[in-house]
Amino acid sequence: MRCIPSIIPAVLVIEPDVHRDSRGIFVETYHAEKYRASGITAVFVQDNHTRSLARTLRGLHMQRRKPQAKLIRVIAGEIFDVAVDLRRGSSTFGRSVCVVLSADNFKQCYIPVGFAHGFCVLTEEAEVEYKCSDVYDATDEFGIAWNDPALAIPWPISDPLLSDRDRANPTLAELGDSLLRYSLDLPSTNL
Repeated sequence: MRCIPSIIPAVLVIEPDVHRDSRGIFVETYHAEKYRASGITAVFVQDNHTRSLARTLRGLHMQRRKPQAKLIRVIAGEIFDVAVDLRRGSSTFGRSVCVVLSADNFKQCYIPVGFAHGFCVLTEEAEVEYKCSDVYDATDEFGIAWNDPALAIPWPISDPLLSDRDRANPTLAELGDSLLRYSLDLPSTNL
């Protein structure tokens, strides 16, 4: 596998080896020791699976007191995956990493603690699996507006399908420092 730093080096794009033959394919989708050797030290404690229709946009989400590192992969379809740096003091605060993940390219995206996460579906349907380094707590989650002009995320869609909650997400400026203080006090080099 190849582990490639993105434009924000803490966010990694993983390209696993895909073994193909006349029967089909074999891919090792996770190997703790190999990932650790590549700098991913998070211990994953929960796996999630979502199926979403075309134009669905989920995010941008983050946990406050129980921040989560995530390892994202697509098992059907294609998504535009986004990680936004919210680490206090980071030279890349507010900047995003965007990567297309698909069942065909087998790429994965490692998003460390301190980043908000979101994605939109580029195909008729997409199934996404992701590992998390802490358990989900609905009372601990907050969201940021997907189209916050200050973030300038180059989403490939302009009229996404959103949940009521995501439709009501405030901008980063509207959130204010008090809501973000739990998740932003992380070192900017934390993987």
